[in-house]
Amino acid sequence: MGRRAALSSLALLPLGARVVSAMPAAEAITPALVEAAKKEGKVSYYNAMDLSVVEPMAKAFETKFPGIKVAVERSGAERVFSRIAQEMASKIYRADVVNSSDAAHFIAWKKEGWLAPFVSEDVAKDVPADMIDPDGLYCTQRIHLSAIAYNTRLLGAADAPKGYMDLLDPKYSGKMVKAHPGYSGTIMTATQQISRELGWSYFEKLSKQKVLQVQSATEPPKRIEAGERAIAVEGSDYLFWMSKERGQPIEVVLPVEGTPQVSNPMGIFKSTQNPNAAKLLVSWIMSPEGQQFIVDLSGQYPANKQVKQKQGRPTLSSIKLFREEPAVVAEKADQIKAQYAKYFKV
Repeated sequence: MGRRAALSSLALLPLGARVVSAMPAAEAITPALVEAAKKEGKVSYYNAMDLSVVEPMAKAFETKFPGIKVAVERSGAERVFSRIAQEMASKIYRADVVNSSDAAHFIAWKKEGWLAPFVSEDVAKDVPADMIDPDGLYCTQRIHLSAIAYNTRLLGAADAPKGYMDLLDPKYSGKMVKAHPGYSGTIMTATQQISRELGWSYFEKLSKQKVLQVQSATEPPKRIEAGERAIAVEGSDYLFWMSKERGQPIEVVLPVEGTPQVSNPMGIFKSTQNPNAAKLLVSWIMSPEGQQFIVDLSGQYPANKQVKQKQGRPTLSSIKLFREEPAVVAEKADQIKAQYAKYFKV
């Protein structure tokens, strides 16, 4: 389902007011909230994070709060967006908490009045204001990058690319893998930033390099680790780093032109069937404990300023980052997918 088609179907649904006018009061994790969440006994968590991270995180929450089961629903962010639109159009209200690697999704869901206002105590205290929706409908859960990487067994450091323009060298033809903006929110976000900075002509030239096309941003890291291709044009950087830390022959490249930054918001749907468990899950994920779990396991960048980034990872301030523009992605997502398909024929 295209972005505009999905939004058209959403607009037909009478699910509450479309405008939220004020930031809600911060809420703490209290014994009463925990008890109410345990009575509900479950919470669904729709997200685009790799299963190697989200499943252990869900288990950690279940261990912390026995009696509450987390139903993980993982897919590419663009697929999650379409799935939610289809479910809501059918009045199937399964999504409790949603985390997306395409921040534009939350702009759309806010516009349609689909999100429930909620600000946890830790978000109010320790998350920068520019990472919190002004009406308290969502906040940044985590930040990662879309980086280049290569397999050092297949490519020596002297021959490795330093940036995007290097990938146009004929010597890399047939040696690369990349993901698709029609499936992955990370790649949708990155594609918008790269096309803005380098122009669509860059993708037109890249498409002639016999690039292996996959879906999710979580796939290129696995393909180069397996030796199927030497170079990942892009992918979720935390998976490259995790692979390298396991002793795999992976080297991460932060492109000289700039690196796409991907903020990942999280929010609670107004139609949630488990509102207390949803609040508890969001509160725990955004707490120092939950944020530290994400950092320790994957090295993604935390939103909570009480938590330091993982040692050995470059600081965001030290990286030349491309500017994020979620509002532009929200407006041009279908155009981006169509232009991409025109060049890559997928």
